[in-house]
Amino acid sequence: MKTGSKKTLRTCSNGHTYYKSSDCPSCPICEAERAPRTGFLSRLVAPARRALENEHITTLETLSDYTDCEILKLHGIGPSSIPILKRALEEAGLYFKDS
Repeated sequence: MKTGSKKTLRTCSNGHTYYKSSDCPSCPICEAERAPRTGFLSRLVAPARRALENEHITTLETLSDYTDCEILKLHGIGPSSIPILKRALEEAGLYFKDS
């Protein structure tokens, strides 16, 4: 019998209360509020978006300066993010840098 992780009630610095079972410090309410509504970053899950933002990759032009392998090495980027990013680049007439 598998037992789930116990969720704890937390309050973020903005006063939002939420339950979370992981050690991840991000508030899901704050994340939802700051998630972009348009653009390529809006197509990604929050960990992948944060990984790019932490590297100051917030435009497709900047993203095209990297290889897909370099992006995949970022903590928070998983294999399912690469096709999403490739599609966004191609729609803009851009591509990942060659390896």
